[in-house]
Amino acid sequence: MAAAETKTAARSDQAPAGAGVSVVVATAIVVADMVGVGVFTSLGFQVKDLPSGFAILLLWTTGGLVALCGVFSYSELGAMFPRSSGEYNFLSRAYHPAFGFLAGFVSATVGFAAPVALAAMAFGEYGKSVFPGAPPLALAVGVVWLVSIVQLCGIRHSSTFQLVSTILKVVLIGAFLIAGFVIGTPQPVSFAPEASDFAHITSAPFAIGLVFVMYSFSGWNAATYIIGEMHAPERNLPRALLSGTLIVLVLYVALNAVFLRAAPIDKLAGQLDVARIAGSYIFGDIGGRIVGAMICIGLISSISAMMWIGPRVLMTIGEDIPAFSVFARKSGNGAPASAILFQLAVASLMLFTRSFEAVLDFIQFALLFCSFFTVLGVIRLRITQPDVARPYRAWGYPVTPVVFLLVTAFMMYYLLTERPLQSLLGALIMISGLLIYAVFRKGTDPGPAIASQGRE
Repeated sequence: MAAAETKTAARSDQAPAGAGVSVVVATAIVVADMVGVGVFTSLGFQVKDLPSGFAILLLWTTGGLVALCGVFSYSELGAMFPRSSGEYNFLSRAYHPAFGFLAGFVSATVGFAAPVALAAMAFGEYGKSVFPGAPPLALAVGVVWLVSIVQLCGIRHSSTFQLVSTILKVVLIGAFLIAGFVIGTPQPVSFAPEASDFAHITSAPFAIGLVFVMYSFSGWNAATYIIGEMHAPERNLPRALLSGTLIVLVLYVALNAVFLRAAPIDKLAGQLDVARIAGSYIFGDIGGRIVGAMICIGLISSISAMMWIGPRVLMTIGEDIPAFSVFARKSGNGAPASAILFQLAVASLMLFTRSFEAVLDFIQFALLFCSFFTVLGVIRLRITQPDVARPYRAWGYPVTPVVFLLVTAFMMYYLLTERPLQSLLGALIMISGLLIYAVFRKGTDPGPAIASQGRE
C-alpha cells in the first residue's frame, strides 16, 4: 500500500505534460486572490483609533512586509515539494500526512467555499449600483456559476480568463488612484511622521488593526495550490508569490492614501463603505456607482482565483486516498471536474442559507494554525533534513520565518481571547478532519514513504 502511495505522490510532484501556467498567470492568481473587499472596507475602523495618515500607511506597509516573510518560507517549501494543494502538501512533508489532511480537509470543504460565497454576495450587493433592481442573491449565484463553467473548460481557458480579469482589475484600481490624486480635492492630512505617531504605532489599536490588515493580505500563498500546473515551478513559484505580493502591497498603500486624501477623516471614521465615500468626493454623485462597478469587476477575478485553486486541494487528496479518488479524476481538458463541482455546490449552499459569514468566523483560527505550522516546518526541515535539495532558500532565514510566526501567533491569541467560541469550533473542524483521516487511512502510515521522496 505504501509503495503504491509513494508512486502516486511521486507522479503528482511533477508538473503534468504540457503544463502551461506561466509565471504571469500565477502572479495574476496571487493578486486576484488577495485583492477582495477588505481593502475597500477596513480603513474606517482603523482611522477611528489611529487618526494619522503616517500610522495608517505604516500599518498597511507592515502587513505587506509580514506577508512577504510568509512568501519566502512558502517559496522554499514549494520549490522543494512542487505539488499542488498548498498546506496539505507542505504539512504532509514537514510533519505527517495526517497533519496535511487536517489542513486539506478544512480547505477542501469550507476553506475556499466560504470566501467564494462571501465575495459573490459582495458582488451581488455592489452590483445593485450597476444593475438597479437586480436581486443580490441572483447576481451572487450567477457569478459563481459563470466562473465555475470557465474553470470546467480547462487550464487554457482558465488562464486566459484569470489573466484578463486580473489585469482589468488592476487597471481600474490604477485609474481610480490617478483620479484620486488628479481630480480629488486634497484633505488636510499628512503622511509624514510626526511626534505623536510613535504613540499610535505602539498602541493596542495598531496591533489589533494589523490583525485585520493581515486578513486583507491573505491569499499571498495562492499560487502554491497550483504548483503542479505551473511551468518550471521551482523557479516560477517564488517569482509569482513575490511579484504578486509586492503588487498588492503597493496597491493597498496607494488606495489607503487616496481614501485619506480624498475624504475627511471624520467622514471615514467608523464607516464600512470608505471606498464609496471617497468615490463620492472624487467623482461626485456618480462616485458610488463608479466604485461599485470597480469592486464588482475586481471580485470576479477573486472568485475565479478561488474557484481555480480550491478544488486542487480536493483533487490532490483524491490522488492519495482511494476513498476520495473520484475528485482526482480530470476531464479531457485537464480540469478536476468533480472537485470543482463539489466546491460550487458547497458555495451555492452557503449562499442560499447565508451561512458563509458564520463559517468564515470559525475557520479563521484553523487557517492561521495551518499557516503557522507550515512556516514552522521550514525551520524544522532545515534542522531534520539539511541535505534535501532546496532550489530556493527562504530570504532572510531565520529572521523572516520568525517574524511571520510571531505575528501569526499574536493573531491566534487575539482570536482565542476575542472569539473563543468561534476558535473552538475551528479546532473541532480540524479534529473532525483527523477522525475522517483515521477512518479512511486506518492501518496505513505513509509518512516515512512520503518523507523519503524529499531526499531522492
